[in-house]
Amino acid sequence: MNRSNTGANLPALRSHNAALVLDLLRTAGETGISRLELAERTALTPQAVSKITARLRAEGLAAEAGRRPSTGGKPRTVLRLVPDAAYAVGLHLDRDELTAVLVDLAGTAVAERRSPLDLGADAEVVLEAACREVAALVLPPPGVPSARRTLLGAGVAMPGPLDHGRGVLHRVTGFPQWDGFALRDVLGERLGLPVVLDKDTNAAALGLALRARPAGGSFAYLHLGTGLGSGLVLGGALYRGARTGAGEFGHQTLQLDGPPCSCGGRGCIEALCLAAVARGDLAEAARVLGTGAANLVGLLDIDRVLLGGRVVVAREDVFVRGVEAVLAELARREGGGPAVPVAVAGGDGRAVADGAAQLVLAPVFGHADVAFPGAGSGASGPLGGFTGVI
Repeated sequence: MNRSNTGANLPALRSHNAALVLDLLRTAGETGISRLELAERTALTPQAVSKITARLRAEGLAAEAGRRPSTGGKPRTVLRLVPDAAYAVGLHLDRDELTAVLVDLAGTAVAERRSPLDLGADAEVVLEAACREVAALVLPPPGVPSARRTLLGAGVAMPGPLDHGRGVLHRVTGFPQWDGFALRDVLGERLGLPVVLDKDTNAAALGLALRARPAGGSFAYLHLGTGLGSGLVLGGALYRGARTGAGEFGHQTLQLDGPPCSCGGRGCIEALCLAAVARGDLAEAARVLGTGAANLVGLLDIDRVLLGGRVVVAREDVFVRGVEAVLAELARREGGGPAVPVAVAGGDGRAVADGAAQLVLAPVFGHADVAFPGAGSGASGPLGGFTGVI
């Protein structure tokens, strides 16, 4: 993501430097990384790295992963991240379904739950459902001894528009009764955990950007499910806009006198796309989606388009071909250069929930372009002091 990968040897940056080291431990995986390599990649002194890794080991976040032969002197000790040292919860509150995942520090989902949800129900009903699924999620599987798990927080992703910074919902498309509801604070109090709130498409785009190798670049994630929206990653960083309202892709007007949309407008790409899906014309839905994607490509000059959401996952081939055809035509009109590539973001249908968990995990690893409300300068240690033990 969009951040500096160089450390600074200043006491005031202790948490920043620890996050840099943790991120390198995470990306090194089970094979681990030596202290010398950590110093080289962060530009920290070997003494600073030794202090940081000693603290991470004392906190249970890092452990030895063996030794490597040295070109001179004694063998190097290799360190690795301890994935089960802490966990984050990711919640996807869709219009008709709740998906909950428990993710370890390495970003691996270790548990998942799905249940029906009526987002149009009373707020109390939705909150109870979310709390119930989180409670069930963190219980150990049958036959496994109960263990204490450190939870860093819960990321919540749901349809927008909403205010990510304040954690407040606006007039969620199709569900205006949520306007002004402080979901982040209310749910955080119920769970006894820090909560961060974002749009479903932003969460998915964040998760995809963090997994991208190499990092950087620009892409649009287009999510077609119960609604249609986009998450934008520009220059390697998630773009939310000045008022965290970017990505309302589904409500660009394609047909001035078109069918009414749940947002109150007419001829929106969401209304046209979902109408085609409803009558079983997936090729037309893909063409409409491709037209919207072409608008984004022409406006933002992005590197690639990623597709997701339950409708896409059910017929990946149709949607990839349809969007590719429109983008290929765009490339021909612009001079015959290569078309922007199109791919499906993942077939497990869990991109949004996984990304919601990354809203919590990303700051732990120094990805400062992801705001974690409440993580102030008084936070202690690389985990920011925000943990709950269950």
